[in-house]
Amino acid sequence: MEQSVLQPQESLAPLLHQRAKLFIGVPKELSFQENRVALTPETVAFLTSRNHRVVVETMAGEKSGFTDQQYSEAGAEIAYDAEQVFKAHIIIKISPLTQEQLEWVQANQIIFSVLHLPAMKSEWLRTLMKKNVTLIAYEYIKDESGRFPIIRALSEIAGSAAILIASEYLSSTRDGQGLLLGGIAGVPPARIVILGAGTVGEYATRAALGLGAEVRVFDNNIYKLMRLQNNVGVRVYTSIINPNLLSTELSKADVVIGAIHSEAGRAPMVVTESMISYMKPGSVIVDVSIDQGGCFETSRVMNHKNPTFITHGVIHYCVPNIASRFAKTASSALSHVLLPLLLRLGDFGGFEDFLRHSHGSRNGVCLYNGLLTNEHLSKIFGIRYIPLDLILPFPQ
Repeated sequence: MEQSVLQPQESLAPLLHQRAKLFIGVPKELSFQENRVALTPETVAFLTSRNHRVVVETMAGEKSGFTDQQYSEAGAEIAYDAEQVFKAHIIIKISPLTQEQLEWVQANQIIFSVLHLPAMKSEWLRTLMKKNVTLIAYEYIKDESGRFPIIRALSEIAGSAAILIASEYLSSTRDGQGLLLGGIAGVPPARIVILGAGTVGEYATRAALGLGAEVRVFDNNIYKLMRLQNNVGVRVYTSIINPNLLSTELSKADVVIGAIHSEAGRAPMVVTESMISYMKPGSVIVDVSIDQGGCFETSRVMNHKNPTFITHGVIHYCVPNIASRFAKTASSALSHVLLPLLLRLGDFGGFEDFLRHSHGSRNGVCLYNGLLTNEHLSKIFGIRYIPLDLILPFPQ
């Protein structure tokens, strides 16, 4: 009887994972107006407490409000030479690698970063393939429920931020109408039209309602409109995108938030220049969809130092990467998603075993040991791809 109890324990012993000590590098972001950092000192402290090695480039967290001293106290090594950071086995970034950083990439390195498809070039991708790099894109990483946790976190920030930005530019000092977004007793609030009922639209709605504004939400996905109604807990005005009705609402709007996301590439352009010409002078457009080309015909890419322009008397705010404006919050949000992923990677003893047991994370793999595994990138650049399931099948 005792023999039968002990036997299963002995047979399971070889299946236990050998924990690995990770060597993680966090370089300073060199992309234009990128203020965020991939890992915060709090996250680094958690990793080093588990005996993982972390090297952080000097001043990498400065624009997010984190000092070298904080990273050092958290157990990180501070590198004063950027090239030293790229000797780590795993590189954790925000923006895609710059041309200079590409030269420092080591063979067989693992890199986590945003892809940013609109600015991506074939030569950039082919260079990583030649170096047998494994590339994991934040845009495609899923959690256990099948959602995109990093995209959602940044979308929550962008949605809330869009309303704060709109409120700022409605003021008289910004050439707006001089309206207080929520109004006061006896004075009606501003009217806000939100295009898109996804995460950005939902959090923009929450922020606008919280300030007391009047909100109207448009989306062609009835399920998303129902979900937004349910999540915000208030019966807000919702509608499908009917051009005639939308044009009428835009002519009465004080603020319009563009929050339409496309899974296929470019955001659909749903507001024509003719519609905008009928909007109130001094009204404000915040095009969060500018990351995907914008959903207003008059939109054009601006930057954080020169964020707005005026067309037909309407103030346009069309800055990609709104989350970078709130760098500390955005950095913390990203770190909180990456931490459990990195800890799990260490617990599985290696990247290959980690991917074999992590459905959501393997969805983010675009390159695996230099092989293209993303069908979408294959179609864009005309490069043959191999599904990761064929290279690294799930265990039976």
